[in-house]
Amino acid sequence: MSGAFYPLVLASQVAVVTVLILAGYWTGHFLGGFAWDGSAQEFNLHPLLMILGLVFFYGDAILMYRIFRKENKTVVKIIHVLMQSFALICGGIALKAVFRYHNNAGIPNMYTLHSWIGLPTYIMFGLQYIGGFVSFLFPKLSERGRATMLPFHKYFGVALLGMVCATAISGINNKLFFALPNTSDTPYNSLPAQAHVGNFLGIAIIVYCLIVGFLVTFDEFKREEVINPEKLPLAHAEMKQFKTMDPTDTTGDQEVK
Repeated sequence: MSGAFYPLVLASQVAVVTVLILAGYWTGHFLGGFAWDGSAQEFNLHPLLMILGLVFFYGDAILMYRIFRKENKTVVKIIHVLMQSFALICGGIALKAVFRYHNNAGIPNMYTLHSWIGLPTYIMFGLQYIGGFVSFLFPKLSERGRATMLPFHKYFGVALLGMVCATAISGINNKLFFALPNTSDTPYNSLPAQAHVGNFLGIAIIVYCLIVGFLVTFDEFKREEVINPEKLPLAHAEMKQFKTMDPTDTTGDQEVK
């Protein structure tokens, strides 16, 4: 299975590049482009920046520990945090854009399932970012504390990716229903070009998230850690000492080296 690692990484990047191309084409061409004036063009920044931040930057930030699994861990950690920071910034601007548009247009906020999933997802992402930063980067927990936090950090990282995927799919579907109502000349159920682009965008996001989820949870693809014997727990150190003793020596306990 280890031979599938690089093909899967390549497939993930093909999928996410496809996501970015389709998202840019959909929001730039079919939805009318971008602005920062409270108009519908400002709303278009919301799906584009959310996909750029919470799908691409976040998903690839998770992958850094797999792609660079033999590189210096501190360097990889910094890359991971920087990409997460870009995701957080993109998400914040995207939220500002959608709330400004809704308020200017007199549209209620927070009434769709998409928003009910999306805002908690972003808040949880922010908490995950803060928790990871404090625990593993600065000021940094003790070794025992980091070991305790790591399984939770890993779990919520993958769980949040699933929530991001669900949020993106529901948001795309919402926008397609609004943009292509049944009363229009090109209703959604007639599958015009915009519907094809939006649907394929959703499928590409699912494919990307599934591949990333597999890569980061499959044990054979884990980062190769170099263990420092000086940092091993006492029991492990004693076991190591026991294994290095000469079994033919019956003179008594050996001196610890």
